[in-house]
Amino acid sequence: MNNNARKPHSLSRRIVAQFCIFTLVISAIYCFFCLILLYNLEDSFIEREVAQEANFLTTQYQATGQWPKTHVPHMSVYLSKSTLPVDMQQQFLAEPQRKEFYGEQGRHYHLYTLSKNENVYLVAEVSQNLLVRPIRDGVIQFFLIFGGILSLVAFFIAWLLGRKTATPLKQLADLVDGVAPENIPNTFAHNFPNNEIGVLAHTLENSMQQISKALEREKCFTRDTSHELRTPVAIIKNAVEVYHSKNTENDDNRQLISRISDAAMQMEQTVNTLLILAREEHNSENKTLTPLLPLVEQSILDHSYMLNGKAIDVDVTNNCNTQIHAQSGMLKVLLDNLLSNAFQYTNLGEVNVDFINNQLVISDTGPGIEEDISSHITAPAVKGSQSTGYGFGLSIVKRLCEHQGWQLTVESNNGTVVSVAFSK
Repeated sequence: MNNNARKPHSLSRRIVAQFCIFTLVISAIYCFFCLILLYNLEDSFIEREVAQEANFLTTQYQATGQWPKTHVPHMSVYLSKSTLPVDMQQQFLAEPQRKEFYGEQGRHYHLYTLSKNENVYLVAEVSQNLLVRPIRDGVIQFFLIFGGILSLVAFFIAWLLGRKTATPLKQLADLVDGVAPENIPNTFAHNFPNNEIGVLAHTLENSMQQISKALEREKCFTRDTSHELRTPVAIIKNAVEVYHSKNTENDDNRQLISRISDAAMQMEQTVNTLLILAREEHNSENKTLTPLLPLVEQSILDHSYMLNGKAIDVDVTNNCNTQIHAQSGMLKVLLDNLLSNAFQYTNLGEVNVDFINNQLVISDTGPGIEEDISSHITAPAVKGSQSTGYGFGLSIVKRLCEHQGWQLTVESNNGTVVSVAFSK
C-alpha cells in the first residue's frame, strides 16, 4: 500500500460545510440589506416631515415677507451659515451638499435649504425621534440569532442531503474496493438510484464484467495450454528414457539426447508453473507457516540435472531453516524459477541461498543481467509492456511477487543477486 496516498475527503462533510457557508453568506447579505432598508425608511419619514415644515415656512414667507417660527419644537430656522449649530457647522462648510449630520452627545441633524440666495436653512434635530438607531444593537443581535437558527436548519438539511448523496457512493466504493477477481459481482447497478450514481454504477459494472471475462479467458487459456503441452512433453521424456535404456554410454548421440532431456525437464517445469498459477494465483486464503528449507532442498534436487558438467558449489545457509507465512505452492514456484535461472546461467563458481531479515536472497556468479533489463524486472507492471528477454522464469517471478505483495529486487554486477522480501 502506498503510504503517500492522499487521505480521501468525506463528501457528506463537504456538502454540509459548503451548504452552511452558503447559508451564512446569504444570511449576512440579507441582514445587511434589511438594516439598510430600516435606515432608509427612517430617513424617508424624517425627510418628509422636514419637507412639510419647509413648505409651510416658505408659504408664510411668501405671504408676509418674513420667516415665521416653526410650529415643530425640534426644528429651527437659521438665517446664515454662521448661525448654524456649532457641532454641525464645520461639517456643512466642508460638505455643502450634505443633508444629514452627526453632532455631539448623540445629536442628529437633518438640514433643508429654504433659500440658497439668502442662506436660510431649516435644521431639524431628530435625535429624540430616531427609531432604528436606538434599537440597532438589538436588531443586530436579532439578526445574529436569526443567522444562527438558519445555520442549524441548513446544517440539518445539508446533513440529510449529504447522507442521501454519499451513502450510495460509499456503498458502491465498498462493493468494488479490494474485491478479488473471482468474486467480482455480475450485476449490481440496479441497486443504485437512476441518476449520476446509477450511471457510474452501470459503467463500473460493464468494466468489471469485461475484466472478469478477460481474467477468465486468460486463466482458461493458461490452463488449457498447460494441459495440451503436458502430453508432448511426456512423450519426449518417455522417448528419451527409452533411448537411454537401449543405447550404451559411448553412443555418439547421447550428448544431443541429454540436451533434449534437459529441455523437456525445463518445459515440464514451465507447464507445472503455469498450471499452479492458473489454479492458485488469485487465491490468497491458503497462506500458512511454510517451512522454507525442505522446499529449497527439493527445488535444488529437482534442478540438479542443470549442474551436470559444471564446477558449481551450491551453498544453503542455516538461516533457511525457518518458516514463511505463504502458500507452499507459490513458494515452490518462486524457488524453482529463481534456482533454475541461477543454475542455467552460471557455468563456474557458486550459487548461494540465504534468508536474512525476512528476505530470501539467491546469488550466483554468472554473467549477470544488463542494467536496463534488471531495472525492468523490479519496475511495476505497465499495461501493454512487452517482454524484455530476461527469461520466462523471472517474468513469472515478477508476476507472482506483485500478486502476493512481495518485494522483488535484482542486483547484477559480478553475478546476480535476487532478493525477495516477504510481507509480514
